[in-house]
Amino acid sequence: MTELRVLISDDDGMIRDVLKEVLDSESDIAVVAVAGDADEAILLAERHRPTVAVLDVRMPGGGGARAAREIARRSPDTAILAFSAYADRESIAGLAAAGVTEYVVKGAPNAAIVEAVRRLGRQAAG
Repeated sequence: MTELRVLISDDDGMIRDVLKEVLDSESDIAVVAVAGDADEAILLAERHRPTVAVLDVRMPGGGGARAAREIARRSPDTAILAFSAYADRESIAGLAAAGVTEYVVKGAPNAAIVEAVRRLGRQAAG
C-alpha cells in the first residue's frame, strides 16, 4: 500500500499534536503538513497535495467548510475528513455541501480516526 499523505488543520495546538502523533505512528500514514486555520490549510494543501486533509469544522479563516471548498478546487485529488466536536445536522450538511465525505466526532477512538483516513485514502487512490 502506498503511504497516505495527510494534512491536519485544527486551531487547537494540543489536538493538532495528538492527531499528528496518532497518524504518524501508523506505518502507512505520514503527516506532511499541519495548519492552525483555514487559510493555512488551503495554502498547505495546494503546496503538499496530501491524499487526505483532516479539517476542524470550526476554526479561524472561515472554518472547515471554506477550507474544504478551496482545497477541493486547488487540490482536487485530496479527500477531506471533517473532525469536529459538533455533530449537529447543520454542521454536517454544510460540510457535505462543501465536498466532505467523512465526518469524525472529536473524542472518537484513535482507531476510528485512523480507519477513516485509510478509507478516504483508498477512495482517493481508487
